[in-house]
Amino acid sequence: MIAPPLTTSSEEQRIAEATLRQHIWRADELSRSRTLSSPSGYECLDAELPEGGWPQSTLVELLLQQPGIGEMHLLRPALANLSKSRYVAFIEPPHRPNSAACKFLGLHCPNLLWIRAPTTANALWSTEQILRNGGFGAVLLWQKNIRNEALRRLNLAAQSTDTTFWLLRPLSAAADASPAPLRIALRPSAGGISAEVIKRRGPHHDQPLIIPLAKMPARQRFLDEQNAVLVKRSSPTPTTRVRQAALV
Repeated sequence: MIAPPLTTSSEEQRIAEATLRQHIWRADELSRSRTLSSPSGYECLDAELPEGGWPQSTLVELLLQQPGIGEMHLLRPALANLSKSRYVAFIEPPHRPNSAACKFLGLHCPNLLWIRAPTTANALWSTEQILRNGGFGAVLLWQKNIRNEALRRLNLAAQSTDTTFWLLRPLSAAADASPAPLRIALRPSAGGISAEVIKRRGPHHDQPLIIPLAKMPARQRFLDEQNAVLVKRSSPTPTTRVRQAALV
């Protein structure tokens, strides 16, 4: 006996098609997934990030024109929030971390871990072990030259946990292939920093974002210069000295 074919109502078919469309990503729109994210603290940047913030469980590349252009101030809101309850690892930063600077950025110093690695292999091994541990809220790794297979290993390690992972590299690495789903080029800008999204899961972003960094010293100097009151200084009037008569 052959069973009759199953039939579905038009309403059930409409619901099934709507559900299917929710799981289809179109190249002309930002991707949305179940991956958690941390707000960047800047609405203009969150609007251009696929997850509406810094994505967790993946590799995020920040390509710097040079260290110290404001990248830590850019990450300050996310790091300050993550360091409140979880550990944050700094692996091979270009300069020795300063506790006063960390406090100025709003970071919880007891939850900060600074790792110095004598070789690139040691730095990559340490990063992979920390990512797989899953006990850290954020990991920042500074490296100049990394092979593509090492990037793939780090990306796989990041996918196994909910850690936010930033890799800071020179801007010249933008021409190299990378498995990172999110790559942002950072350049200095007057009163802030210029962020150019060069790779993301979504449409190409043409214009860089100019993000003001209010608490950055260079930003404060820029505001002081813009709001400075011009004071006209007059030359001092020479005064005639009168010699008192000597008493006789």
